[in-house]
Order: sequence, then structure tokens, then C-alpha cells
Amino acid sequence: MPPAPSPDTALKAILPLIAQGDAYSAHQKARTFVSRYTKAKQYDVAIQVLFQSARELLKAGQPGSGTDLGSMLLDVYETKGEQLTEESRGRLTQLIALTGPDGAWRDTLISKSVAWSAKAGECPAGDPDLHQYIGELFYKESDFVHAEAHLVAAGTRDSSLLLAQLLFDWYQSASSTDASIDPGLFALRGTIPSLTTTNILAARTFLDKFTSLLVVAKPDILIHKEPVAIGEGADQDEIWATSNHTLNFLQLAIRICQRGDSDAGAAREAKQAWIRLCGRYTGGVSGANTPGTKVLVAGGDWTREAVIQLSHLYFNIQPPRTGPMNPLGDMMSALFGGSAPSAPQNTRKAIGPGRGRGRAGGPTTMDVD
Repeated sequence: MPPAPSPDTALKAILPLIAQGDAYSAHQKARTFVSRYTKAKQYDVAIQVLFQSARELLKAGQPGSGTDLGSMLLDVYETKGEQLTEESRGRLTQLIALTGPDGAWRDTLISKSVAWSAKAGECPAGDPDLHQYIGELFYKESDFVHAEAHLVAAGTRDSSLLLAQLLFDWYQSASSTDASIDPGLFALRGTIPSLTTTNILAARTFLDKFTSLLVVAKPDILIHKEPVAIGEGADQDEIWATSNHTLNFLQLAIRICQRGDSDAGAAREAKQAWIRLCGRYTGGVSGANTPGTKVLVAGGDWTREAVIQLSHLYFNIQPPRTGPMNPLGDMMSALFGGSAPSAPQNTRKAIGPGRGRGRAGGPTTMDVD
């Protein structure tokens, strides 16, 4: 019986070249060996050769060669039909961490890794754990824009908690030079994208954490020093009553949206509560289109479009015929570049791990201002 295929022969020829500083020869040998292994359908051997060679090249300060082999690794993943596991993800996160922030090498590897995970995993936006790892990496580098996009895409409880800390840090940094900046703008960025994907749990986790951080930093924002009870019986809940209209709106919006797919009676009550809430804070469910209506929440057109989409998504309130709207898509497009995708279909399907509506809370439009 012939011995099982092994990467040892290839690695013994490649790794010493890297140690000697001959990255070019090492890179070329790796590609030659891998081409041979893939033609023989020895994909696991090819994966080991590519991963270890790429890792050592990156450690040696060769991001171009290392990223090329990392990209080739993902090609072999695709050809083999590699499953998304801790091991297959772990190879990618190691290479991403070693690539470093300089140049476009890491962006290339990140984009291709996320695209592969979207095909190999269960989440169309890409693997939540991979997104969270990348988001944490960018956050540690104070790259808030890119970190935000990946943490939003992750949509898990842990990523929502980190997103709250990130956006709070961002708010504090911005308000240190301009005291007039509204913290509600940052609360919107962390809440609305989750609501538009029906990820109530992520939206609530984010906003609870963000609000608690803000209350500690600015206790005067509270109207009452203790949370205010809302709802009755099993639906009883509580919110922080603040002097910030946007925070109040978002807290109530989450709790009403939680009830949007309840039984018929509760859903009708939730719909009416939503209409009253939007009428008070945003000028109506059609997005402040009533002349003379005062809009209390921050965010302008972005919030207006979000209200229209949420009204349709949760309560089947038909939007005005003004073209497609997609606040999450618009934000992602602005962050990653390119044109905004078309509006999503009206669907309540939760996407990926950690996505769901969380516990229910009674609909209310309680006056907290």
C-alpha cells in the first residue's frame, strides 16, 4: 500500500529558501508543487503547502508573495469544496493577521476570504466569526470605518457589544473637537442595519451597551435616574428615558419591531404603536413627508429611508413610489465602494448565527421627552 500523500517533500524544498532570504525561488517552488498536487487532486497536501509557505513568507516580510499564496490557498479551497470549519477559518485569520496594514495586500486577502466563507458557510454576508475577527483587527488599529462594516456584518451578540464600544469611542473622539455632535447619529449607525436584516437581538444588544456607555459618560442625559418600565405583564420591559430624541426613538422602535410578527392581535397593536411612534419622532411612516411636520430624530434622509423600509418590513406598510431604498446597502456601499444594491425583498428570514428577534417587549409610544 503506497504511503499517504505528505507535504513534507515540498516544504523541505521551500522553507529553507525562505530562511535564506530567497523569497522569489520559494514562491515559485510552492506554486509548482501545488500545481502538481491539485492536478493529482491531492488537495489537502496542496492546502498544507500553501498555508505553511504563505505563513513563513509573511513572517519574513514578503506580503506580496505571501498574499499570492494565500489567494491560491482560497482557490484550492474552492476547487476542493472545503468546508467552513475552525481549522479552515483559522488558516485564513492567521494569514490576515500576518499580512499587516500596509498596502492593499491585506484588503485583497480579506475580500477573497469573506467571499469564500459566504459560499462555504450559511451566511450570505460571509462567516460571522470571520467578520468579527476582521472587525476586531481593524478596531485595534483604530480603523473605525472598516471595523464598523465587518462588525455589522457579523451580527452576533459579541460583535454587537464591540460595535457599541467602537461607535461610542468614535463619538467621544468626534465630540472632543465638536461638542454639538449628536450621539444619536452613532446609535443609528449601530441599530438600523441590524433592524433592516430583522436581527433584533443584535440591534438590542448594541443599543443597550451603547446607551449604558453614554449614560456613564454623560449622566445628565437621563431624564430619570432609573430605567422606566413600559408594557404590562409578560410584555413588561424598560428603557432609559433620555433627553436625546434619537436614543428614545431607537429604544422604542426595537421593542415595537419585536412584536411585528406576533399573533394577529398583538401585531395590529404593534403596527398602530409603530405609526404613532413614527408620527411623533420622524414625521410619519412615509418619512416626514407631511408639510410642517417637525422631525425629532437625527440622520436626515438616511433615517427617513430606514423608517420607510422598516415600516414595510415589519408592518407591511407600503412605501411611497420613490424608487429603491436600502439603508444597510447604502452604508455598506459607502464603506466598501461601488453603487448601492437594490432594495431587499420583504422577508423576515433571520440570516446567520446570532440573528433573531430576541425577547418580546410591549409596544408603546410612551412620552419620554
